[in-house]
Amino acid sequence: MAARPPALFVGDSPGLDFLNSVATPGDTPVDWLEDGEGFLSWLEEARLVPTDVLREARKLALPGELDTVADQARRLREWFRAFVRQRMGHSLTTRALAELKPLNRLLERDESFQRIVTGAGKESRLELQTVRRWRDPEMLLLPVGEALARLVSTEDFSWVKACEGRACTLLFADHTRGHVRRWCSMATCGNRAKQSAHRRRRRTRRRSS
Repeated sequence: MAARPPALFVGDSPGLDFLNSVATPGDTPVDWLEDGEGFLSWLEEARLVPTDVLREARKLALPGELDTVADQARRLREWFRAFVRQRMGHSLTTRALAELKPLNRLLERDESFQRIVTGAGKESRLELQTVRRWRDPEMLLLPVGEALARLVSTEDFSWVKACEGRACTLLFADHTRGHVRRWCSMATCGNRAKQSAHRRRRRTRRRSS
């Protein structure tokens, strides 16, 4: 299997970056969650799960177990993508809560607790740390669930947009002043649009001359 390119993080929101974990950055579609190893690698690139936790997951998972979790992640992604695409461009209201029950069910599986630890730095002091019990590979879905929950509870869906690139499927939260962002990236879709506009202008000038 060909090596996957680096994952795309252009959504300005971890939740939208999760939806963007399947895309066509070149000529070939790429699904970064295609299998268990892909899902773990994406979690590491997204910095949603500590590296040591992912290392233990690779070591202790039963054959096929991580692939099963990756399949659950893909199904979660596609369910939530439909939710976002239906509502982006408009503010969310409490009426959406009923449709978020699958996400709440995922969050209810969490086993986390707080403990007092010694802080980092030269002047060490006591700090309160939240710790999660990673009982099984399915727990790796919880940081993704948190990212999706933060998206619906803190992001203004009025400014969640789809890239205007002709073949682009990427989503992003428009945090620009005046909310004028149109592209997932000016280096890719934005640049392609500029080149396409330039070619159209040249053809128009030729016809007019």
